[in-house]
Amino acid sequence: MLSQVYCSGFQAFRQRLLPWVQSTALSRSHRVQPSAIRHVRSWSNIPFITVPLSRTHGKSFAHRSELKHAKRIVVKLGSAVVTRGDECGLALGRLASIVEQVSVLQNQGREMMLVTSGAVAFGKQRLRHEILLSQSVRQALHSGQNQLKEMAIPVLEARACAAAGQSGLMALYEAMFTQYSICAAQILVTNLDFHDEQKRRNLNGTLHELLRMNIVPIVNTNDAVVPPAEPNSDLQGVNVISVKDNDSLAARLAVEMKTDLLIVLSDVEGLFDSPPGSDDAKLIDIFYPGDQQSVTFGTKSRVGMGGMEAKVKAALWALQGGTSVVIANGTHPKVSGHVITDIVEGKKVGTFFSEVKPAGPTVEQQGEMARAGGRMLATLEPEQRAEIIHHLADLLTDQRDEILLANKKDLEEAEGRLAAPLLKRLSLSTSKLNSLAIGLRQIAASSQDSVGRVLRRTRIAKNLELEQVTVPIGVLLVIFESRPDCLPQVAALAIASGNGLLLKGGKEATHSNRILHLLAQEALSIHGVKEAIQLVNTREEVEDLCRLDKMIDLIIPRGSSQLVRDIQKAAKGIPVMGHSEGICHMYVDSEASVDKATRLVRDSKCEYPAACNALETLLIHRDLLRTPLFDQIIDMLRVEQVKIHAGPKFASYLTFSPSEVKSLRTEYGDLELCIEVVDSVQEAIDHIHKYGSSHTDVIVTENEKTAEFFLQHVDSACVFWNASTRFSDGYRFGLGAEVGISTSRIHARGPVGLEGLLTTKWLLRGQDHVVSDFSEHGSLKYLHENLPVPQRNTN
Repeated sequence: MLSQVYCSGFQAFRQRLLPWVQSTALSRSHRVQPSAIRHVRSWSNIPFITVPLSRTHGKSFAHRSELKHAKRIVVKLGSAVVTRGDECGLALGRLASIVEQVSVLQNQGREMMLVTSGAVAFGKQRLRHEILLSQSVRQALHSGQNQLKEMAIPVLEARACAAAGQSGLMALYEAMFTQYSICAAQILVTNLDFHDEQKRRNLNGTLHELLRMNIVPIVNTNDAVVPPAEPNSDLQGVNVISVKDNDSLAARLAVEMKTDLLIVLSDVEGLFDSPPGSDDAKLIDIFYPGDQQSVTFGTKSRVGMGGMEAKVKAALWALQGGTSVVIANGTHPKVSGHVITDIVEGKKVGTFFSEVKPAGPTVEQQGEMARAGGRMLATLEPEQRAEIIHHLADLLTDQRDEILLANKKDLEEAEGRLAAPLLKRLSLSTSKLNSLAIGLRQIAASSQDSVGRVLRRTRIAKNLELEQVTVPIGVLLVIFESRPDCLPQVAALAIASGNGLLLKGGKEATHSNRILHLLAQEALSIHGVKEAIQLVNTREEVEDLCRLDKMIDLIIPRGSSQLVRDIQKAAKGIPVMGHSEGICHMYVDSEASVDKATRLVRDSKCEYPAACNALETLLIHRDLLRTPLFDQIIDMLRVEQVKIHAGPKFASYLTFSPSEVKSLRTEYGDLELCIEVVDSVQEAIDHIHKYGSSHTDVIVTENEKTAEFFLQHVDSACVFWNASTRFSDGYRFGLGAEVGISTSRIHARGPVGLEGLLTTKWLLRGQDHVVSDFSEHGSLKYLHENLPVPQRNTN
């Protein structure tokens, strides 16, 4: 064993390299924010977070979410990660990113170790340069002319390359880690160092001492002298593994040092169920011991000694020894800059090796079941889908006691943890269940001709007819918080529209959601489509669900504005239907009725202030200040204990004003209201367009001309005249229920009911028609005649 702590050496090389490393390191975006600092170590010139990390080593982590508790971590860098595409030289930018991530984790109080390849590639680059330089000098001396002949480079022996590259590779790591005030140490090992008990103890002691001193050990096989692997000694139990490549070295090191996590970075995303690149290859999210029998391994990477099969064997050996393992891609330019930190944060990256199989299906399997079930659902007769919804409505009332009992458990567990508005959303009651049942029956009645309805018919030519018909969108993912009543509403809409459905509810409503989902599946069972609606109960993070772009066609968030924004940000290639904020306005015109204005303001603000369609900003015409109408509105708000925030113009009219509003673009979600003064209906419209969220806006006036001007010019999803903002609701619109309120301008807008969950497809029926028949000299001509469309059943 050769152990060296590099604090000097190769100064000339380092001086050339340092400016590049500094510029690369400083340009990286991943930094620890000062606002998150809990403790700053005196020896470091950069601040970092120290996190409470303590874990008794023995069993590996069962779930990805537990990886954030890992304290001791080994990161294995494969040859394909470290080297350039030409296999001669190092991928410096990629290495700088990896060093930065390791440094961030080290500075959080974790104990990081690197197992790295790259010495052979670095040495090959140096030796090629030396050979070319030597050949060019010799040719110049022996040639009478200055023209050099084409020079052939001999095949370079790997051990010689390793000997030439080890020192330069370590100097590179030293220069990079120095930028984060971290010292690194190089340790070169061979298989004999693990089989000789004295050397093994020495190695173990050296590593523990380096970790104690907060030094990052950088371990590599000593490729300059490494002997061939011993035959028939590989994977014979926890205490025996042949160190024949860096995969087996990393596994052996992880178990010897009782590490919590081994991250193996390669040039593929993880483990696939068939060779990557094949048509049917699917990334395996979680791999369990015994699953390797169903996997076909491809060829090894372009460089390095081990292929994916070697990585899996090493990973399973480490897992058996109590170390969790993740195999991921360290070369992809879009993810390599944060792949290590993402894994430690528990994000769904690469393949996670676990000994604990979940009780139910994975979310990927649930997505496939929802897809298949949704397609079967769409083929049912409209009367059959309506029958399922009617049965679900009956179950809501028949099983009322069981539902309320489950909801009571949720409320008891949430007491003291949730704010009052969220507790109110979480609560179910007999009246709520009765209203839900009525709404579901409305959906059933309106669903009779939803799927397969003909929207347009065109005769293209003789015996060639085109139809545009409604069809389901596909698979919907609905994510909702603290709203168990949302589940049967969305389920009924999905059934009516023939869509598969994935539901992800908040953990605060676990018991309520479970029984409501069981009732939905019971209703679906009457026509054999039970699996069309799936409730995601795994520890799947919302961000991970939003990446399933091959399984999900539309995401519908139901919850706080922060939840909607997070989902819109996390969704990768999947449309999101919803609104991030519900900043609803009411403009009280100079010709408004006193009684109407007071009633409308009270209902819009006080009936349910936590709702997204509750009033948040009240615009008052300037002529109404110091009038009975204004005084009556203020007195009512005071009685209802509404906290008033004064807009800038309103505050300027008052000697003693309420607290001035911090922002005119605020959704309070509580008994708080912003009041602002405007000079005209046009100024009110301009204010709404500037500070509103295009959700719901209202005018209160007795002047029809002013009202129509407002209705036509306000660009929001819902615009009302003399009506409460709270009418912006699918049930109140007669849609039966809604999956949400959309403020987007594509597809559905406003309360989204059954119609908003449908798209269209084109059906063309012909008789041996080909396009060439319609050319200039063809025998047929386009007719493009509009044909009558079957009348829609509105009963």
